[in-house]
Amino acid sequence: MIYRNKKSFTLLELVMVIIVVGILATLGYTQYTSWVEKGRTAEAILRIGVMRQLAYEYYMKNGSFAGIRSEDVGADNTPCSPSVWYQDGFGTDSDQNVYLTVIRCTSGGKTPNASREYYYFLIYSPGTGQSSWHCQYSDDSSGCLGLPP
Repeated sequence: MIYRNKKSFTLLELVMVIIVVGILATLGYTQYTSWVEKGRTAEAILRIGVMRQLAYEYYMKNGSFAGIRSEDVGADNTPCSPSVWYQDGFGTDSDQNVYLTVIRCTSGGKTPNASREYYYFLIYSPGTGQSSWHCQYSDDSSGCLGLPP
């Protein structure tokens, strides 16, 4: 007995629906990871802001960055772990300038991890009040997040 009036989907229609759903899922995941990375960058900016404030307090107390340590700017150099997205650190190039840095975890940190490691940093000189934001990929030294390297 053949039912010719029964309505159903053809195999081609089902394949087309699966393809469309796959494309939409891919676009959704891409947007999701983009929003996640923007949130991670906001956290990095906040961490650098706290480190900047502590560096400023150190500078105002001592008149220079001579003898400054990680603890003075709140940089704990904690390695990537399931509870962190960034490693933080700092450095100086003189008694007047400090580099406040966060390095994006590519493994070992909270998921999703970044696909490429990058350094997000602030060069800060409290004596002149000048500061400049930079971002650099570690594998090719190009700028990232719309900032110069």
